[in-house]
Amino acid sequence: MNGRDLVRAVRAVGLVGAVQGLRAVRSSWRRRRADAVGLRPRGPERARVPGPVTGAEPAPGGGVVQFTRSGLRITVTVTGAVFWGWDGADPEPSYALAGSCPQPDPRAVLEPDKDGGWRVVSERVTVVVSRHGAVSVCTPGGVVLRRDLPPRWWEPADGGEARWVQRSEVAADARFFGLGGRASGPRLRDGTYRLWNTDPGGSFGPGDDPLYLTMPVQMVVADAGTHLVFHDNSWDGTVTLSEGEEGAGSGHDRAGTCEVRMEGGPLRCWVMVGAPSRVLRAWASLTGAPALPPAWALGYQHSRWGFGGEQAVRRIVEGYRERGLPLDVVHLDIEHLDAFQVFTVDRETYPGLPRLAEELRADGVRLVSIVDPAIKAEAGNAVYDAGASMDAFVKDAAGRAVRGVVWPGESVYPDFTDRAVRKWWGGLYEERLAQGFSGFWHDMNEPVSFAAFGDPTLPRSARHSLEGRGGDHREAHNVYGLCMARAGYEGLRELRPQERPFLFSRSGWAGMQRYGGTWSGDVASGWPGLHASLSLVLGLGLCGVPYSGPDVGGFDGEPSPELYLRWFQLGAYLPLFRTHAALRAGRREPWEFGDEVLGHARVALVERRRLLPYFVTLAHLARRTGAPYVRPAWWGAPEDRALRDCEDAFLLGDSLLVAPVLEPGADRRAVRLPRGRWYDTASGQAHEGPGQVLVDAPLSRVPVFARAGAVIPVRGEDGELCLEVWAPAQGRTGGGVVVPDVGDGWEAPDVQRYTSRWSGGSVVVERQDEGGPAEPAYPVRVRGL
Repeated sequence: MNGRDLVRAVRAVGLVGAVQGLRAVRSSWRRRRADAVGLRPRGPERARVPGPVTGAEPAPGGGVVQFTRSGLRITVTVTGAVFWGWDGADPEPSYALAGSCPQPDPRAVLEPDKDGGWRVVSERVTVVVSRHGAVSVCTPGGVVLRRDLPPRWWEPADGGEARWVQRSEVAADARFFGLGGRASGPRLRDGTYRLWNTDPGGSFGPGDDPLYLTMPVQMVVADAGTHLVFHDNSWDGTVTLSEGEEGAGSGHDRAGTCEVRMEGGPLRCWVMVGAPSRVLRAWASLTGAPALPPAWALGYQHSRWGFGGEQAVRRIVEGYRERGLPLDVVHLDIEHLDAFQVFTVDRETYPGLPRLAEELRADGVRLVSIVDPAIKAEAGNAVYDAGASMDAFVKDAAGRAVRGVVWPGESVYPDFTDRAVRKWWGGLYEERLAQGFSGFWHDMNEPVSFAAFGDPTLPRSARHSLEGRGGDHREAHNVYGLCMARAGYEGLRELRPQERPFLFSRSGWAGMQRYGGTWSGDVASGWPGLHASLSLVLGLGLCGVPYSGPDVGGFDGEPSPELYLRWFQLGAYLPLFRTHAALRAGRREPWEFGDEVLGHARVALVERRRLLPYFVTLAHLARRTGAPYVRPAWWGAPEDRALRDCEDAFLLGDSLLVAPVLEPGADRRAVRLPRGRWYDTASGQAHEGPGQVLVDAPLSRVPVFARAGAVIPVRGEDGELCLEVWAPAQGRTGGGVVVPDVGDGWEAPDVQRYTSRWSGGSVVVERQDEGGPAEPAYPVRVRGL
């Protein structure tokens, strides 16, 4: 153990207590020994590149281009997505894909290229392969969006997994986004980002990387166009980004670069090109439509590690009610479990949990339960006994169940890459439903094993089913949380087939949106943590996960009243609006921060309740189109370079621009507006974009702007849905989509489209029906006149 490991060991003891800390030390040594025995050391390696082209063979949607030392399969699908795989790699099997791959585009043609290479030509994209294996993705007009240089492999001389590197070039003006949940961003600066889901072992800020949910998914935005690239490989790896520079050196542009390095697994890639909305629609068709949360999960949610029992929960809920504060959900953390064991209840502090859930539900408040994957390794524990009897746990190279250390102590881990294990685990949620819980919050599922030194997870040599293919933790680690989410979601679909499941997970991977959302994890209580919160939500949305949010107020510490309020105001406009805090952190109830903060927090909560029909509409649109609720300011105008660099404001749907206050002491702030007319929703004043305006941002609110012509579904004073319409500019039209709430089941909603226009000196709002324009189905209030 070196000096750094010793520091981690001392920290582990302080974090989890002396007994657990000593277990963590033993577990770390055990993991190190397991890998020493179970992993073959890398010996001498041979470097390999594709070599010169030798020929090509057409196939539906493209074909296979042969080189002296490798082969490249290229397929353009009917959705416009492009797949390519080296060394015979196929799109399947893949944990990212939803069902089978899209069909090849029958109109795509493989043909010789002028420099001795080949190209695949289709309606939406052209892929050019050079004679030495460089792959260029071009617009139909021939503009190069991305050029992947010939890859390089390092193969062990005695066999085994080959490492590989893929270097790429993009336009000098391009900006990078995505890679999962990144605290620094949403625009990803020059640097190296690791692809390995990791519990940072404490609260994190913008400088910490990696975090809980990483994905090899990038969205690249440039003047020439937008594209999304996905390297479908779940192994440990890194992505090194370097933005380009226009006019670098002697007047020549320097291209932006991306280097992907993987420690094993296939070299295969998907690329989608087009407007951001088209790109994410294609991504959702490939990896699955986002799960649709029930309407109550779009309300305000309160959580804490350590409420103190049933009566404390009742007092807090009553506190919200007495102060006229809307509350929709309460989350119970691990303290409600019996000795932290999953699917149990501490009968001393929660003796009547089903009754508590029934009481709260009668008042419109749902209960959400935390669910951790680790199972206490102790005979007599019903979950452990059942799992052991069906051989459900991850094993080491010798066939023994791998043990780690988590909150229950010595623990084992279900192998969620096994279909039978997922089926068993999904059935266990019946106990949670019987306790009265309505939703589920997956935690510690990177998966975590407390570590005094080394990686805080399972041994890399641990064996997994991987759907019967067999493999080790190097391949299974990043998809572990994804497979756990799948197990829970599918189990809930069977147990409560008439209800949409509500599930969000700390860890996951590409395709996570199929089963639910995520949250920030343990973000630090400070102004940098507030910045990181917005970065995470925006970045995850661009990776196809639209439902997410932070721990409002930060996980640890005691935020100042100002910081808490600004975080609360930001949270009111994010999909998952939840306060949460650690066991020893300060309280997070709004009244704990004084009367002024309480009054302003009430305004934010009332506004969230008023906008609930808009959030319901955005949720349905996300499921239909893949578009996130929260979008970067450049979403509708990626060619606007100033907007591409805007990281302190965001679009909520197409209609609202939210400019949160992210700095202490600010009562005014500059806001960059996209093109068009925008109304300050507080004053009604109109501003013309593109451009920057300076607006008031008092403690009582954050600046919010409405797009001219927008038709926004809101909750009226009588609680019924009505339409808030912002007057279009003279000579212009506007509109919006309304998807009314039809309950928490699977009934198909009525998607209604509205237009707004001037006629005879007044604003006219019409519903666009198949038979022609019709009267609106709801009351209309016109603003901005």
